[in-house]
Amino acid sequence: MNKKFIPKITVFHCINAFTENTHSIFVGRNDFEVKFIKLPCSSMVKDIFLLRAFEAGADGVVVLVCPEGQCRYVEGNIRAKKRVAWVKNLLDDIGIDGGRLSLSNIAAGDTAAATQIIDNALKNLAELGQNPAA
Repeated sequence: MNKKFIPKITVFHCINAFTENTHSIFVGRNDFEVKFIKLPCSSMVKDIFLLRAFEAGADGVVVLVCPEGQCRYVEGNIRAKKRVAWVKNLLDDIGIDGGRLSLSNIAAGDTAAATQIIDNALKNLAELGQNPAA
């Protein structure tokens, strides 16, 4: 039996970069499963949380941060960017492919950008396939 691949995406996001209203644009889409993890600041995303998302079965992880220079905690988005880069390298080293993890700057309420970011992640996952660690 050939089962159709339905990607599972975990989205970590700063409460200022991605709002509850933006979540609603993904309701009703059945081409992927999405789990949203709200953070007070994107700097709260730790490497262990990113890795655990993959361990829990996520095929892809997206981290949404405030635009550079607009973080209310000054450098939260820069810290998140460094952690994501480190975890991407680690994923490459262990054979999962760092391309499954992405970080994007997004202005609050920008639903067009949010849709584009998720669609890009889905295109990438269509090429990469299912998480080999799942």
